[in-house]
Amino acid sequence: MDRPRVAEHPRPDHVIAHISDTHLVAGGDDLYGDVDADARLSELLDRLEESQTRPDALIFTGDLADTGQPDAYRKLGELVEPLADRLEAQVIWVMGNHDNRAALRQHLLREAPTMAPMDRVHHIAGLRVIVLDTSVPGCHHGEIAPQQLRWLSEQLAEPAPFGTILAMHHPPIPSVQDLAVMVELRDQTPLGEVLRGTDVRSILAGHLHYSTTATFAGIPVSVASASCYTQDLLTAGTRGRDAAQAFNLVHCYPDTVVHTVVPLAAGPTVGRFVAPDAVQRELADARTSILPAARIPRLAPQFARR
Repeated sequence: MDRPRVAEHPRPDHVIAHISDTHLVAGGDDLYGDVDADARLSELLDRLEESQTRPDALIFTGDLADTGQPDAYRKLGELVEPLADRLEAQVIWVMGNHDNRAALRQHLLREAPTMAPMDRVHHIAGLRVIVLDTSVPGCHHGEIAPQQLRWLSEQLAEPAPFGTILAMHHPPIPSVQDLAVMVELRDQTPLGEVLRGTDVRSILAGHLHYSTTATFAGIPVSVASASCYTQDLLTAGTRGRDAAQAFNLVHCYPDTVVHTVVPLAAGPTVGRFVAPDAVQRELADARTSILPAARIPRLAPQFARR
């Protein structure tokens, strides 16, 4: 009989569902007359709940509403907030180039409708999530103003117990589609200067409508695909399609962050289906165990309560 074995890694300290580019529209209209963005998001949320994954947070990285309509934001809240309550998950919203700052604040966050950049800091049991607004009102490219960079530097001056996740809409990486340079994040060098040497463990972004990964200033960047429609990267030009929608799961371990693309498309079962309870029985039969989350902060415990 094999000796008992402990898996190489424990359970993650934190789990995040990273969702992007919902592009909801008011009323019952289809997005661009071609895709039911409401239905696609509802499918994503249903699949997430059915999976029995219990994320600590749902992070939506921008382009929440396609044209910034108040009713679109109200609808988004009605779709997402009940699920978040059932999952006991925090919801974190990020501004995108299609969003309207004032409408988002008033109708989704229930705050005063100002047009100031929506830069925020959230804490999830010691994991810090910094939201950086890269939107430029009236434009589709991204920018980060000098005062935003100063604010970001101030936030990062003190490390967080479990490190920091930076959430933004425009990713600070190249795109494989030529036309995307017209709407990319401009003047990225100062951002890299602020981030180097900090406790930022991962950058989460959207905007591109396809899943991709890279590094920026030595930090992993994970771009979630869109929930509404995606880009066909095998087209020589640019073609959106009502297919290949996905979201990401982010698992934060003591020494690494794992980003996993979760396609929404279902398909027939291949091979043997193993139910959740059977998985645990098979592990027990194999005398293999997975340790619980370590949850050992990198700083003194008092910082984890902030």
